Amino acid sequence: MLTGSRPKYDAVVVGAGPNGLAAAITMAQQGHSVLVIEAQKTIGGGARTAELTLPGFRHDVCSAIHPLGMASPFLRSLPLAEYGLEWALPPVAVAHPLDDGPAVLADNSLEQTAQGLGEDAGAYRKLVSPFVENWEKLLDDLLGPLPLPPKYPLLDLAFGLKSIFSASYFARTYFSGTRARALFAGMAGHAIIPLEKPITAAFGLMMFTLSHAVGWPLARGGSAKITQAMAAYLRSLGGEILTGWEVDTLDSLPPSRVVFLSLSPRAVLRLAGDRLPSGYRRQLERYRYGMALFKVDWALDGPIPWKDPAILRSATVHLGGTLEEIAASERQIWAGGHPERPYIILAQQSLFDSSRAPQGKHTAWGYCHVPNGSTVDMTARIEAQVERFAPGFRDLVLKRHTRNSVETEAYNPNYVGGDINVGVQDIRQFFTRPTLSLSPYATPLEGVYLCSSATPPGGGVHGMCGHHAARLALRRDFR
Repeated sequence: MLTGSRPKYDAVVVGAGPNGLAAAITMAQQGHSVLVIEAQKTIGGGARTAELTLPGFRHDVCSAIHPLGMASPFLRSLPLAEYGLEWALPPVAVAHPLDDGPAVLADNSLEQTAQGLGEDAGAYRKLVSPFVENWEKLLDDLLGPLPLPPKYPLLDLAFGLKSIFSASYFARTYFSGTRARALFAGMAGHAIIPLEKPITAAFGLMMFTLSHAVGWPLARGGSAKITQAMAAYLRSLGGEILTGWEVDTLDSLPPSRVVFLSLSPRAVLRLAGDRLPSGYRRQLERYRYGMALFKVDWALDGPIPWKDPAILRSATVHLGGTLEEIAASERQIWAGGHPERPYIILAQQSLFDSSRAPQGKHTAWGYCHVPNGSTVDMTARIEAQVERFAPGFRDLVLKRHTRNSVETEAYNPNYVGGDINVGVQDIRQFFTRPTLSLSPYATPLEGVYLCSSATPPGGGVHGMCGHHAARLALRRDFR
């Protein structure tokens, strides 16, 4: 119990993003009273949708494509379809255009993908098939709470022995052709660290697996539909949500038995720094934030005119060319630079969801990585990369909305310096989020838990961080 008075709630959650809502739902499912407090006027965290450009054009403010949302063991267990969540599933998970020849397609079908990789077809089947066949078991362990032992150690070992390598080394070792190497580089680029770093291969392998296990879906009506459905389900369980309340200190919270903070370590220090033991406080102060993003949202007069029309079969496009080109781009950003040809993740949601734009019009967004805290305008470089593979793209732009890394942090303070992953997820910090601890969700303060993406399993719209934190609190505080 956090105050001397009688608790009004069993749990108070600060932050109404996917992880905060997941913690609240997990508590409410066990019959506990829950209050969720959100600083902004609307809930959502990294899953919000807004008219950023023109009326009638609905843009995903941060996350847009959700393979982990569909695959998440926790989100899969919730009746979110009953509360308005509907997935749209493109037939191709990811398209990766090249300068020469047709685009490389990560089709929802493993076999179709392999056939498009030429000389690497057999290697691809052999590499990915075991993980696709056992994807639910694999996700249960990889998205499970640390440091519990794995349920499927042999499967995890097979994945881990490949994942420990850098993406660059892995792509050159397992594949001989340009197409397969490029496709893997684009997938591994979601790690938001240089492709020469250890364990970046894990991100590529996971993205390959998700492509064929569940595909790369988007939420009809916008990413906000995910958190809106979670909130509606929480309210059906008796949970309460208050928006527009920026919490300044832990002492300002209503009395409760436990508190969950879906916040970055920096925000935790701001709320509770004077109450934290010095050792834990120093660990939070040393927590490392990584590369940020520069994002552009477009209102378009028509679909993007890709050189290869097959790209229109996917909502997700990786722009960056070859393995070598993508690796060089990410390496330069890590060193503090701004590449002329950045690696870009582009989403074209309106191709598969007509509610995103007026009839005959379209939306798209694209972002590239930049150094943390960068204010450099990358609009022209991003659009040049799109034009490279879709000549005439700029002629379709009706209006654009841009956001640099400083503006990204202002929009969501958890994204320190514009880091949407809420902390570097390299080998040094993969198993020590946010501190080196056997209970990473617990803080030294009795009844106070951290449940943001700064805890395992890290970034993504999956809710697992909040779910695991709540399960730990249930064991410790609600026996």
